[in-house]
Amino acid sequence: MQLKYLETLIPAQDYEFKISALAWSPNNLKLAAATSDRQVLFFDESGKKRDKFSTKPANSDAGKKSYIIKSIAFSPDSTKIAVAQNGKVRALQVKSNKSHSLYVSESLVVALASNPRGTGFLSGHADGNIIRFYVTEEAGENTEPQGRVAVHPVPPYALAWPQQGAVAAGSDKRVIMYGGAGRILRQFDYMRDDTEREFTIACCSPSGQAVAVGSWNRMRVYAWSPRKAIWEEAPPKEIPNMYSVTALAWKRDGSRVVCGSLTGSVQVFESVLRRTVWKDKFELTYVGPSQVLVKPLSEEEGRGVVLRSHLGREIDDVRIMGRDRYLVARTEDTLLIGDLQQNLLSEVPWNSSGRHEKFYFDNATVCLVFNAGELSLIEYGDNNILASVRTEFANPHLMSVRLNERSQNFDNKKLAYLLDLKTICIVDLITGITIGQVTHDSKIDWLELSETAHKLLFRDKKQRLMIVDTPTGEKICIFSGVSFVQWVTGSDVAVAQAGNSLIVWYNIELPDHPTVIPIRGEVIDIVRENGKTEAMAHEAHNIFTYELDEGLVEFGTAIHDNDYGRAVLFLETIGDKPEAEAMWHNLANIALGMQNLVLAERCYAALGDVARTHYLQETARIGAEYEKVHGVEANQCAEVWAQLAVLNNDLVTAENIYLERGEMDAALNMYKKLHRWDDAIRLADRRGYNKLRELKEEHMSLLLRTGQNVKAGQILADGGQHEQAINLYLKSNRPVKAANLINQYNELLHNETLVATVIKKLLKSELFEPAAEIYDKLNKPELALNCYRKGKVWSKAVDLARVISPDRVVILEEEWGDHLVENRQLDAAINHYIEAGRTRKALEAAVGAKQWKKAVHIIQVIDDANSVTKFYVILAQHFASIKDYTVAEKLYTTVEMYREAVDMYNAAGLWDKAHGLASLYLDKNEVSEMYVNQARTLETNGKYREAEKLYLSISEPDLAIAMYKKHEQYESMIRLVERFHPDLVGTTHLHIGQQMESQGKHRAAEVHYLAADEWKAALNMYRNASMWEEAYRVAKANGGQAAANQVAFHWAHSLPIDSAIKLLNKYGLLESCIDYACETYQFEFAFQLCKNLSSKAGDVHYKYAMALEDDGKFTEAETEFISAAKPKEAVLMYTHGHDWVNALRVAETKIPEAVPEVLQAHAEQCFTEKQFSEYETLLLRAQMPDMIVQRYKNAGMWVDALRVCKDYIPTLLPSLQSEYSRSEHSKTSTTDLETLLSRANEWTQAGQYKQAIDCLLQVNNEIAEPSIVRRALLRASDLVNKFLVDQQAMEVTKILAPRLLEIQENLVAAQLYLSVDMMKEAIDCFIMVEDWAKARKIARELEPVYVSYVEGKYKDRLKKEGNVEQLADIDIIGALDLLAEQGQWARCLEKAKSHSTPVLHKYVALNASQLLKDGYTLEALALYVEHGAPATSQNFNIYTRITLDIFALPNIADNYNIWSQLRRVLFELDTGLSRSDDVNTQIKHQFRTLLLITHYYGLRAACREVQSLGLIRVKLSTALLRYTDIISADKGFYEAGIDLRGQGRESEAFVFLNHYLDVCDAIEEGEAQLLDHSDLGQTDFPSSIPLPADLYLKDEPRVHDDIREWVLAVSMDQKVDQVLPVDDRNLYESSLLPGESPCIVTGYPVAGQQPVTFQRSNLTANRDAWSKLVMAAKISPQSNIPNILSFIEQWCGHANSMIN
Repeated sequence: MQLKYLETLIPAQDYEFKISALAWSPNNLKLAAATSDRQVLFFDESGKKRDKFSTKPANSDAGKKSYIIKSIAFSPDSTKIAVAQNGKVRALQVKSNKSHSLYVSESLVVALASNPRGTGFLSGHADGNIIRFYVTEEAGENTEPQGRVAVHPVPPYALAWPQQGAVAAGSDKRVIMYGGAGRILRQFDYMRDDTEREFTIACCSPSGQAVAVGSWNRMRVYAWSPRKAIWEEAPPKEIPNMYSVTALAWKRDGSRVVCGSLTGSVQVFESVLRRTVWKDKFELTYVGPSQVLVKPLSEEEGRGVVLRSHLGREIDDVRIMGRDRYLVARTEDTLLIGDLQQNLLSEVPWNSSGRHEKFYFDNATVCLVFNAGELSLIEYGDNNILASVRTEFANPHLMSVRLNERSQNFDNKKLAYLLDLKTICIVDLITGITIGQVTHDSKIDWLELSETAHKLLFRDKKQRLMIVDTPTGEKICIFSGVSFVQWVTGSDVAVAQAGNSLIVWYNIELPDHPTVIPIRGEVIDIVRENGKTEAMAHEAHNIFTYELDEGLVEFGTAIHDNDYGRAVLFLETIGDKPEAEAMWHNLANIALGMQNLVLAERCYAALGDVARTHYLQETARIGAEYEKVHGVEANQCAEVWAQLAVLNNDLVTAENIYLERGEMDAALNMYKKLHRWDDAIRLADRRGYNKLRELKEEHMSLLLRTGQNVKAGQILADGGQHEQAINLYLKSNRPVKAANLINQYNELLHNETLVATVIKKLLKSELFEPAAEIYDKLNKPELALNCYRKGKVWSKAVDLARVISPDRVVILEEEWGDHLVENRQLDAAINHYIEAGRTRKALEAAVGAKQWKKAVHIIQVIDDANSVTKFYVILAQHFASIKDYTVAEKLYTTVEMYREAVDMYNAAGLWDKAHGLASLYLDKNEVSEMYVNQARTLETNGKYREAEKLYLSISEPDLAIAMYKKHEQYESMIRLVERFHPDLVGTTHLHIGQQMESQGKHRAAEVHYLAADEWKAALNMYRNASMWEEAYRVAKANGGQAAANQVAFHWAHSLPIDSAIKLLNKYGLLESCIDYACETYQFEFAFQLCKNLSSKAGDVHYKYAMALEDDGKFTEAETEFISAAKPKEAVLMYTHGHDWVNALRVAETKIPEAVPEVLQAHAEQCFTEKQFSEYETLLLRAQMPDMIVQRYKNAGMWVDALRVCKDYIPTLLPSLQSEYSRSEHSKTSTTDLETLLSRANEWTQAGQYKQAIDCLLQVNNEIAEPSIVRRALLRASDLVNKFLVDQQAMEVTKILAPRLLEIQENLVAAQLYLSVDMMKEAIDCFIMVEDWAKARKIARELEPVYVSYVEGKYKDRLKKEGNVEQLADIDIIGALDLLAEQGQWARCLEKAKSHSTPVLHKYVALNASQLLKDGYTLEALALYVEHGAPATSQNFNIYTRITLDIFALPNIADNYNIWSQLRRVLFELDTGLSRSDDVNTQIKHQFRTLLLITHYYGLRAACREVQSLGLIRVKLSTALLRYTDIISADKGFYEAGIDLRGQGRESEAFVFLNHYLDVCDAIEEGEAQLLDHSDLGQTDFPSSIPLPADLYLKDEPRVHDDIREWVLAVSMDQKVDQVLPVDDRNLYESSLLPGESPCIVTGYPVAGQQPVTFQRSNLTANRDAWSKLVMAAKISPQSNIPNILSFIEQWCGHANSMIN
């Protein structure tokens, strides 16, 4: 990130005029600047000064100049500004107008820095301490503890709180980045930069990923790189003459930084990483890795939004989508979605998916993201994915989302989508549960939920519109032929289009009563605005609008709002409109559902339903009388309930209502009144009604009296009185029922008279089938068969004939078929004719029934095909009509009708098949002649395609080609040539092109020339016709620009020169044609073209000169080069020809600066020819001695190189000598020891100490003994110390010192390092020999910054050796850490105890954490029992963990000692918390609750020792269930249930143990939702509890099984109530009311008027329970009850005296 200067708001003054503070408003529109004269200036966003005001002192008595402004800050709404004076750090409560101290420090505060969220701040103090403090607590925040973060080496005047810890800087010229735990992440050290001074101020970017730090005339910016996870420094911003930076402020959107100085200047800088423009509509400004400003370029579209990754991820892709309203951005592992209009942004986790997602923005509240078959819903403003479902259909018309629309008073979020093309799934997005699936028989192409999601509309491919009631899943079709459908916004009104009709359902509950409106065009939208609703239809270029009845739309809204009075008033105003009836019906149903009898009566009266109106009036009268007598509302009357149930035809409910009240007669009368005698008798029989017989007789009498003989007969038959029933059936002319009764009961067949009468009646009524069945029963098969034949009951007749006369079956089958033919059931008759062997009749029936395939199968069976020729023709014609030509052909050929088959194929245009068939069965000449004649006929009629097919079918493609050529249809001609003569295609095109050219059809000829790939022929055609423009076009299109230029050139060449120039200028080709003329050596024409283009003349001269040079005409070429103003080219020409005299002449006369180059080139030739003297002379003449040296050096001629260097450039001699000594030449020539030592002496004597040292450094163990190597290295070090300085000394030391260390000369190496100020390396040398005194001395006297480094190394050595005692003398914390790492906790704690209490408790906490991690909870408790439990926030989690782990331990219920120890620890903690003001009330309440639970556990353990306290023990077990959100729920309910069962309270024990089993099941399933809290509704037990990880009785499965068996046994026992008893509060006895405190003895509510109170606590006790406890202590002093009383006295104080 780089800062770019924008403007200066306040110019600098000539005197000190410090800018005290700067602040941007949260809305980015205002900038405030506080000056040293106690004034505040305001600027707008553009930098224009808008306001100014003077401040006043906080203490008005102190004087107007008694203060200075330290800081300023805007309020969150940007309307107010706060001014801080004199540096006091206090928290101001705006509402109460009071302030208080946050914390107290012994050191002066020098800097404050807020975190990016504004929830906390860092304070920097003069002693270097950096303190973190949070002023608010938010969910998910404050993960870093409060308190000291780090100790900075100097006062941190420049302090900032970015995302990654803290940034501090001060007077030591270092900027240090600290992590959240105070660890140094990185530091930037500028101590060696003399231009840098102390850092004075720092500020953090709004995203927390960049920090600006100000110093003297400079600002530095540091940015956090999310990808590299490190801090990086950007190039500093130098601001000359600015002096110290005294104030910095970063704009809230991150785009600008404002800087204030000591001289009063205020300057604005832009802080932008990069800026892009999205489709000329939006500007995207990247102000940080995770922050982007999205701003519309049009001011009318708003100010834009700030896109920020709240997780700090780097944003790498931003897109604007959805009609420029929605924003999509990506980071490495998240996805950002935003609504620009509502300024709602969401960031959700998102895996890398290849960026193939599809986004749908049709819904204003949620974005639909589809990727790889998964649909994700992201609600704008929510950082969690709302839901994800699997579907393959991403069309927005195939899914519908509704989120809390129509201002519902509950969360309503639903999604409907396609599982497959025929199945819709409806999901509740809040619970994630599928609430319904709709399966359809056809593919679905559109769906949409209503705004309240209680209805679903969808349309299928058959254009049927279906509606689904989502709660019940009921589906019905409400219209067909629908092309458009839509819900009306803000209502439950649906609109659809079917043909030219607009269908409107004002009441969707009655879909059978829509309103139909004729319309024109196609409906495209439904618009509801400005108090009216219109359907927009489009036809041609016109838009028609059709207004809907807004009142009817409003009716639905009134119903939804439960404003039924408004709905009635509205319906009364619309009169008798067709829509009104449906609405009255809807309102009536709602009224009945609410039991609003008056409203329902009004609705049915409006509908004209007099019966229902009267019935409701009578029901209302009954309710009014009940209300008058009993004084309760009428809707509580059971009689009213029954009446309404009858009205709703729910007689079962009405019956139950009467029976529940014991009104049996009323229920029977209801059925009798409704003529439901069967239901009345059923009820009486089921209930054992004593007048059942009379009731049945009454029913029978009624039936006979009213002539209902059939019903009476059924009753008699059911009662076994069959003959009487038959008589009644005959009397009522129901002989079939009589016959059925006879067939059912064989004993009736013995009554011949009765049977004869029935048969006679049946035959008279021509009811032959029942008569036949009776004959069959009487064993008269012939009579039965005749009756079956007369009754046309053929199936039974055939079955009977197969038994008595098989030879008659064929006859019956044929008769059966004839009967079916007579009744036009031809399909059914086919099989019967086949069974009868009547194949021809079967064929006729199959043809008549149009069963063509079956007819084909039948006709193939008939041997004599000629006898059924007409059927062959019919079948063939049918199959030809349906284009099944294969079958038709087979049928024709079977009866030898070949010509007809050929005609069929010809008619169908299947010339190949026709030709093949004709060739097979017809004469060949006849076939050819037939097709040629037919083709010519088609040609004459202009049907060339059909003619072509015929020619091709007889393999005469040339005739077809000739036909097309004759009629000049060249495209078809070419097509056939390509197909049959591909080798002649090009020739054909060329021939056609030539023919077209001869006819003057140049364009057409061009097409064919190009097709023949002969574009040059087309070009020549146009040139010959002087059509130069066309020639130019063809050349450019096919030959490229070069060919076009040639054409233009020839075109111009054919014109006078002036016209040629104009032509070439017109096409912009003048210069290119000049170049072409030069390329073709037409220089004369080129010079003519340059007539009006003098700038090109030089180029022509140059090219002419080059051509002359190529021809060897150097003199003429020199002239042209000079004319072209390129004399250097002439020089180069002579140089290339080694004509040095002419080259030097031209250079000296025309370009003197080129003389050295000529001399150099000549010298190179001399060097190549080894004329070294001439070489030196030429280069010395060119004043290039350095080149001589370099060339000699490269050639290995070191002697000559050193000679020339010494004579002409002596200043370079030392470096050349040094280079020579380092060169490979030097190394390869001096490999022996004597030479190296001799040369070293020579260099030393010559004063070239660096070269001498290099020679000494070449001495190694390979060429000398170790002692000689040692002396050489020591000699080298001596030379370095005496003669080398600065960089040379540094370079040599870096090589020499490591070699000295290798030979154990550490002190010499250290001296070397000291001589070049490499302090750390020198210290390391002393440390290596463990000379700690010298190491400390160097660090203390020369480089204090390494004092801590030396001490750290010393400590590391002690730690490595395990020397704890010695380590403790210098670093007690390090020693303690070492003991802790070694697991020597006893020694560690003993030494910590001798140091200080805070240190002791630190290591006690570490030991306890380790014990808890290893599962030793009781040992961890013992630690705090021994060493105490301080009220420090760092230990809260440990205390909580110990307490909860002990609560969950098994088999310690009776171990009073454990509970006593835990109680002691928690009591000490509670006492400490009560004295602390820094701990919030919630924490105190939490541990006080844990203390109370522990007290109850301990008291219960003590009560088990005294038998008389059994009741108190049970009460404590029950009261502890109040805390099952803390203690293990299964353990709590198990212990309470067992104790209650021991007391004989089986009802309560059953409920608790049953709930215990439910909790166990939920633990095993891992689903807390399985718990049913309904049985505990009258308790104060928590309904939402955490599930333990393991079962309490996991090691005792037998006990668990015994409990399950006991619960099962009790559940079958009707004597045991399976609910909890309640008291007069309608609560279980142990339950507390809100605000009520429990008894300290029993945990139950404190009852009675005289509770026991205590002197130091608000806790109380039931007097009776307290008395029992005191008495037990006296009776059983050996028990732990006295200890309990002592603890209560210690906790709560003395109990107050008894009250009489």
